[in-house]
Amino acid sequence: MRLLESMQVFLRVAEQGSFTAAADALGLSRASVSNAIQQLESLLGTRLLHRTTRSVQMTQDGQVFYERCQDLLADMDELQNLFREDSKELHGRLRVDMPLPIARDVVLQRLPEFLRQHPRLEVELSTADHFVDVVREGFDCVLRVGTLEDPSLIARPLGYYRMVNCASTEYLAEHGTPRTLDDLERHQLVHCVLTLGSRPAGFEYEDPGEPGVEKSLPMQGAVTVNNTAAYLDACMAGLGIIQVPETGVHPFLQSGELEEILPQYRPAPMPVSLVYARRRHQPKRVQVFMAWIAEIMKPRLVDGEGEPLN
Repeated sequence: MRLLESMQVFLRVAEQGSFTAAADALGLSRASVSNAIQQLESLLGTRLLHRTTRSVQMTQDGQVFYERCQDLLADMDELQNLFREDSKELHGRLRVDMPLPIARDVVLQRLPEFLRQHPRLEVELSTADHFVDVVREGFDCVLRVGTLEDPSLIARPLGYYRMVNCASTEYLAEHGTPRTLDDLERHQLVHCVLTLGSRPAGFEYEDPGEPGVEKSLPMQGAVTVNNTAAYLDACMAGLGIIQVPETGVHPFLQSGELEEILPQYRPAPMPVSLVYARRRHQPKRVQVFMAWIAEIMKPRLVDGEGEPLN
């Protein structure tokens, strides 16, 4: 197997975390995939992958080689198509991740028009509720909501989500509408955490008397979820108060199924960013896709002062 093909096999094994899954995706036998990796490791003089009975993970050298492979294969892809008549057409695979509500309410509705403009592109869309490993899992870019903590990644800020506190009309009819923070002692908060068993933050808000200061008020709650869809469903079922981006619940606020409460104590606007690996070269298809995402997200976002983006 040629070096270029072996590099492509290595990328797919690293992304899938499995020789068998990579073989299935590439249409090769597992033995061919295993031989390709062995030949590549022998050529480079280092081990690229840790193999166990349950999983395959990159070594430190494998991680470095993975990132260089992505750059080199992207360059090769462009070189191979440099003089073709259709070279201006974007082609290849895009692997992206984003929260399910954004995929469902924004991106999937507009994706057909994007693919009509770029018919040779293929999009792999992940909607994981946990933070995916951008590099190890081979994502070209991910759309993230909230504070970013990984300095090894590059973030392209898109704007902010305006946040609201809301509860179902059923819940408020039974428990009353809170008017002050003290009233929250008699209410339930639906807790949402990335990992079940971790400590919920409580009711988060910006203090009107201290602009820019974020505070948190511990609250009781009978239900904790780790999924954004379940978070909204729990609120709709009357299980308590939630704090969410306004754009995600706008239809339910309009229909009267949900009501905003304590507007003077909204959470701080939540940053929305496109995040991608720190590479020397970004393929044109990734650049174009990120520009498209930024454009279709703009009507739903505000600036740091809460004003609509121009």
